[in-house]
Amino acid sequence: MSAQIPTLDLAPALVVLPGPRAGYADGATGRSGDEGGGRPLRTPDARDLFEHGPVLVAHASMTAKRLNLQAPARGRGVFDVLELYAFTRPATFCAPSAVGLATALGLPEPKGAPAQAQTLRDAAGALLHELAMTPRPSREEALAVAEILARAGWAWGPAVVGALRSAPVGNQFRSSGLDVWARAVEWEDQAPPGEPGSRPVDPERASERLRELLQRSGLDEAREAQDTFAREAAYAFAPREREGEPQMMLAEAGTGVGKTLGYLAPASVWAEMNGPSVWISTYTRALQRQIERESHSIYPDPLVRARKAVVRKGRENYLCLLNFQEQVNTAQLGNGDLIGLGLAARWARASRDGDMTGGDFPAWLPTLFAVAPSVQAGPANLVDRRGECIHAGCQHYRVCFIEKAVRASKRADIVIANHALVLSQAAFDGARAARGLKGDNETTSLKRIVFDEGHHLFDAADSAFSAALSGAEAAELRRWLRGPEGRGRRGRGLEARLLDIIGEREGARGALNAALHAAAALPGEGWSGRIAPPDGQVNPIGPIETYLVSVIEQLRARVTDRPGAAEQGLQCAARPAIELVRERAGEAAKALAAIEAPLLALARHLEDVLDEEADTLPTSERARIEGALRGLDRRARMTLPAWRSILKAIDEDADDDPEFVDWFEATFLYGRVVDAACRRHWVDPTEPLRAAVLSPAHGVLVTSATLTDPALEDPFALAEMRTGAARLPQSPKVLRLVSPFDYEKNARAFVVTDVGKDDPRQVSAAMRELFLAAGGGGLGLFTAIRRLKAVHERIAAPLADQGLALYAQHVDPLEAGALVDIFRAEEDACLLGTDAIRDGIDVPGRSLRLLVFDRVPWPRPDVLHKARRARFGGKGYDDSTARARISQAFGRLIRRADDRGVFVMLDAAAPTRLFSSLPEGVTIERVSLVEAIEATAAFLSEDRS
Repeated sequence: MSAQIPTLDLAPALVVLPGPRAGYADGATGRSGDEGGGRPLRTPDARDLFEHGPVLVAHASMTAKRLNLQAPARGRGVFDVLELYAFTRPATFCAPSAVGLATALGLPEPKGAPAQAQTLRDAAGALLHELAMTPRPSREEALAVAEILARAGWAWGPAVVGALRSAPVGNQFRSSGLDVWARAVEWEDQAPPGEPGSRPVDPERASERLRELLQRSGLDEAREAQDTFAREAAYAFAPREREGEPQMMLAEAGTGVGKTLGYLAPASVWAEMNGPSVWISTYTRALQRQIERESHSIYPDPLVRARKAVVRKGRENYLCLLNFQEQVNTAQLGNGDLIGLGLAARWARASRDGDMTGGDFPAWLPTLFAVAPSVQAGPANLVDRRGECIHAGCQHYRVCFIEKAVRASKRADIVIANHALVLSQAAFDGARAARGLKGDNETTSLKRIVFDEGHHLFDAADSAFSAALSGAEAAELRRWLRGPEGRGRRGRGLEARLLDIIGEREGARGALNAALHAAAALPGEGWSGRIAPPDGQVNPIGPIETYLVSVIEQLRARVTDRPGAAEQGLQCAARPAIELVRERAGEAAKALAAIEAPLLALARHLEDVLDEEADTLPTSERARIEGALRGLDRRARMTLPAWRSILKAIDEDADDDPEFVDWFEATFLYGRVVDAACRRHWVDPTEPLRAAVLSPAHGVLVTSATLTDPALEDPFALAEMRTGAARLPQSPKVLRLVSPFDYEKNARAFVVTDVGKDDPRQVSAAMRELFLAAGGGGLGLFTAIRRLKAVHERIAAPLADQGLALYAQHVDPLEAGALVDIFRAEEDACLLGTDAIRDGIDVPGRSLRLLVFDRVPWPRPDVLHKARRARFGGKGYDDSTARARISQAFGRLIRRADDRGVFVMLDAAAPTRLFSSLPEGVTIERVSLVEAIEATAAFLSEDRS
């Protein structure tokens, strides 16, 4: 088969780096990776080219932002090569930049804007050639989608259709290709696997398995520390002796020990002998996928691995085929993003599991062009929104991605989940068990659990076992009950999901009608503009909106305006409440009770149906009723009672409960209040964590590179408290293995003594010169978004003048994960970020060689933290929190034995005691800025040589 692709007819290419600095290539000269492959372009000329086209770009909206233009709508003039990549290689990773495209396609890495512009032309030509030669999943299906997109005005449409027609086409495809549900593989249910066994894992067998995994991965023999980890971790897989007393182990393994394979070795042995399943829970999406990749060494065969190692997330992460079908139908009638849906259809056909958030869906795809949020073909519109699923009543139930994941996890040996799913599900199942009901059945056999990134377990439990009555949450409850009420809104209310099942059952129908009527008291469309309008003229409707207005009044009365309030929000203790809040809290509580009572009655009627009609009820109706009951339980038996309890305490001005913290909070967007909430959190969330997760389990391993605090007399004391281990009858087994890396040789750490941390100009100048001294590869970490933006504004152009691209969270129109992908791909780029970047970044090699903190990352002294500080040790608790954050950030810097890196703190007041948790061999030096710059340049130049 031959293919003639008209690469010479490609539009000129434009790359705009931060600064902005632009490069242009029209194919007349040069080649990728060479400065001759393009030429510099003045910013006014770049702006004119972008506005009038035609032009090739990589990420149209980011390019527009750097030219101080509005993000463009899709049109014939802007050809985004990332869209072509998404069509040609669906569900395949690519960092969203010219360098990312070069890496994904095996092209030389282009240096500078001109070379990157030429790379875009080369990448487009390579992708069109690939389409002509090996279209996936078939030429006919790809062509059907391409022709639909071409008719819809897709810029790439004619070229893609031409490439696909450059070779013979088989029989005409029978549909548009957008009906991906028609070609999805059905899941098959199986008999329950039964309870897991209790055979222990012999440490020697765990060690032997580790050696096998390393050999399959092409690695050398196990390091001594890794072998020790695998042997000792077998403790968590021994049978427990008494109810409520799991085999619990806390294991700190420094960077480079290899803890992932270290616990996968005994976990896989236990699952083979006893399973299913071992649940491995992480905090970040990136680690979920990393663990899944590591499981390749356990199950080399992809088909076996698909059964044995399953990634599980909450339902709101997966593509809902019914939502997708509705969007497609709407878009084909001219009211939607048909091009975006076509590209999403290509992804859905290639996706491993339909995971749209952190899976193989390109998160950058919906952000390339300006598309109305209501029709955007991305997770916001296509995943299963809370409680909306109609389960067996859905025509796509048998091919549903969510149902496939749930069923696969019940039989898998290894389930790779996240803390949020495990803990929220445990909270729900615990609440049902307390009433003698069975659990949700979406997470089962939580008998053996590994909590990786265990230092986040406390925060995950804090989120899972908390309650918040806000405008957004109350409006979401109304939508779940009554369905979408605004024009053009999608979704299905409770009546639409249940009416045909309830039929003529008068009791159930009456309860449903009463609940729907009472739900009118909840915030409806436009609620935010009524409780906090820009002009200050509030106009609340109903008791909940009225109550939230009074909450905002109390916040304004109690909280002094301060810098940064717009980004952090306003907070104050809920009690003592002002008179207006107390008065309206009682009215709001009555409104919620009027919703709760009929929902409970409806739940009882549905439970009666399951009981009384067990012998005649069709399987599909049973599944729908069970799905509805899960939603009713969460809201009528958990959420609404929690909200009423908070309101009752405020109404009665009750004494503070020492176990809980109640407070008010306002949320800002674009500098103004957009929502208000009253929140309730446990002071110590490890109490519900113990009851719902730890005590029912048989074995629990909590591991991290940063569990201990060496400054304490017992380094594991804080970890025992924050993981719930201290609440168990017997003390946990503990293990601490230090990193094998030579930090004394490969790392330097400085505290700069002459930079004013409160002066944005000084901080900007310091970060600029340090980034330049390192030659790029710098990560700047900030504790406040406004300081990050101020530094970015000052240093982007000077860095660009020296050929260094600067990316920034909260500035560039990309989510944090995509920014990290670009940072990883571009060796000399720099990145600014906040906590999300610090916790989620994994960049081995030279791409991250300098880490700069703008100041000590002290915990924010909000209402909740102050209560915990009083409970857990005052100043020492603050120190431990800051120490842990510094240690976690430092751990991002050195990821491999040959990595070299410099750590800098731009806060002269940083106490030496906060650095005691850094690895052995790291010595903190207090130096001037000039000395830090010179030392950074000298140390990292050794790496380049």
